[in-house]
Amino acid sequence: MRLLTHNMLSSNIKGVTNGFPLGIEVEKMEEKEVEMNTDFLRNMFAKVEWKALVEAAKTLGYTELPDNVEPSMLESDEFMRRFHHALLELHLEEGVLVCPETGRKFPVNKGIPNMLLHEDEV
Repeated sequence: MRLLTHNMLSSNIKGVTNGFPLGIEVEKMEEKEVEMNTDFLRNMFAKVEWKALVEAAKTLGYTELPDNVEPSMLESDEFMRRFHHALLELHLEEGVLVCPETGRKFPVNKGIPNMLLHEDEV
């Protein structure tokens, strides 16, 4: 699961008002090289919750993202490489995503998060 995916997921358990961002518990992570597309990154920049991305990247051991950003940084090749790497090349292969409000754990197996809810959670 890429951090792009993580940045778009939240806990939808009945009654949860603070289901984002999901915590990450890592069992296995991988780095997978992907060709950089700067147009895609520029378009995604406004959609990404930056603080959540930085914290998720740190959880996976990547500390090269700045804590604060502004759109002018999109002109920096170095920033774009770091943003690309964190968003698209870091993969959570095995582990769990944790609801920040309830602590409910959603497993991630072979890079696929299982966000299915139990009957009493719908």
